[in-house]
Amino acid sequence: MSEKIIQLNEEAVKVELKELVRKSVEETLNELLDKEAEELTGAGKYERTESRQGYRSGHYSRKLTTTSGEVRLEVPKLKGVQFETAIIERYRRRESSVEEALIEMYLAGVSVRRVEDISEALWGSRVSASTISDLNQKAYVHIEEWRQRPLSGKYPYVYVDGIYLKRNWGGEFENVSILVAIGVDEDGYREVIGAAEGMKEDKESWRSFLVWLKERGLDGVRLIVGDKNLGMCESVHEVFPDAKYQRCTVHFYRNIMSSVPRNRLREVTMMLKAIHAQESKDAARRKAKEVVEQLHAMKLHEAAKKVEKGIEETLTYMDFPSQHWSKIRTNNVIERMNREIRRRTRVVGAFPDGKSALMLVCARLRYISGKDWGCKRYLSMKYFYESESLTA
Repeated sequence: MSEKIIQLNEEAVKVELKELVRKSVEETLNELLDKEAEELTGAGKYERTESRQGYRSGHYSRKLTTTSGEVRLEVPKLKGVQFETAIIERYRRRESSVEEALIEMYLAGVSVRRVEDISEALWGSRVSASTISDLNQKAYVHIEEWRQRPLSGKYPYVYVDGIYLKRNWGGEFENVSILVAIGVDEDGYREVIGAAEGMKEDKESWRSFLVWLKERGLDGVRLIVGDKNLGMCESVHEVFPDAKYQRCTVHFYRNIMSSVPRNRLREVTMMLKAIHAQESKDAARRKAKEVVEQLHAMKLHEAAKKVEKGIEETLTYMDFPSQHWSKIRTNNVIERMNREIRRRTRVVGAFPDGKSALMLVCARLRYISGKDWGCKRYLSMKYFYESESLTA
């Protein structure tokens, strides 16, 4: 017996269902608006009662973008009473879920132009750059609360660095630095503990930044890792006198390589790495002396002077547990974060002011640290406490 097979156009069915849902949402919202108008005026359409408090005066149309599509609302106009709907906030054009999605896209690193395109594809209406800016102002309130949050507990290891961005200053474009600090807490987890506008990486900027961290509760700092910066080095010992300073070995190598010919780069790199591959600080010092002599013999006198002058501040990490050496002798943990920041800020270009630059950087930091980055144990701190008990 033959059977009749009915084939359905799934795409057409989906479109029809979506339109059906959209119309249902539109009708429901308009009915609710009419109901609110009746309650405010104390009477229905064309109804005459002594308790009437206002009169209808037609309506005006407005669009609202919902997750079901764009709907047209017929908002009642009233005389004698102000119509403030509890269903839709005044001047609000989108559902909260849509607004949150737009903010999330922008903060996740999507350019404004792409956000406009995506909003048009998803919700049928194009979101302007000014609208995105208004939405971001709402997000900035929460970001600022996160930036100013109190710090609790102790952070034995702290990584600091500055990243330069372009901003508009009095009609001219100039560089501004955003100072960033990442701490490793008592349980070995990483946390972005601070970000602030530094103008320039001078002593006053670094001192203000470190004092701000301390005022918010930064405590228990034993080692601060950063690049060679005189202002920062002086401020570290002034604000955290019990903390030691570790110069990032990668930045140290780069500084030396600037004085080395291209054909000698690989050879000198291996020599420098041999210093920090030693099993103790004394052995590293002896190896450094050998390297200095080798560099002089190779006629690389400038590189030899840099090694001799700066090697000691790159060996501070050897005062801490050897299990942590690979993680605390460089600033890689914060450099990777900076690459994420640069990826986002390249899309923006020059910022209109320092606040917008700082807020976007903080948004990226908050976004990244809220993922797996901040939920994975970075170091096992039992070795740190074991060494502390031995030296006590």
